[in-house]
Amino acid sequence: MGQPKQLLRFRGKTLLEHSVSAALAADATHRLAVLGARFDEILPVRQAGLPETAESAIETMVNPDWDEGMASSIRLGLRHLLEKEPELPAVAVMLCDQPFVTPELLNQLLDAQQQTAAPIVASAYGGTLGVPAIFARETFPQLLSLHGDRGAKAIFPNYAGRIASVPFPEGAIDIDTLEDYRRLTFVV
Repeated sequence: MGQPKQLLRFRGKTLLEHSVSAALAADATHRLAVLGARFDEILPVRQAGLPETAESAIETMVNPDWDEGMASSIRLGLRHLLEKEPELPAVAVMLCDQPFVTPELLNQLLDAQQQTAAPIVASAYGGTLGVPAIFARETFPQLLSLHGDRGAKAIFPNYAGRIASVPFPEGAIDIDTLEDYRRLTFVV
């Protein structure tokens, strides 16, 4: 894209600020942002976009192995959370390129995981399941074994028939190219 997509602006905030705001307002116990490429450009903007009280409510880590792909960020983040809370029952995985993620959606995913005890509760959009998603403890070994540019969705086939879902039609809108971003700016 020629620039970090996390810093693209939408409705007065960067895409990263939208994600952080949703995470901060959700009913989670720990919040962690894992940054990779061009973190030196992203981190100051992320910190400047938070209220003073929020800085301590969401940790930020820099993934030194970001060039491996998103699997390295998932592994790094999950290992860190398990160090903080060894009996962590579940983890949510979300990306900053879905600008319509809300705290309500995140809470619906959390509630569905508690109600169903499904190993994965995923967002349903565009005829598929994806992130944001909640992954129960039983999935952690598989998340920790991901490599390359494989995201958490790569383990979904291992849980076929055992994945609960929450409708999130807006999840089909994600920003991977400049054309995606141009289309987003026309969304009402």
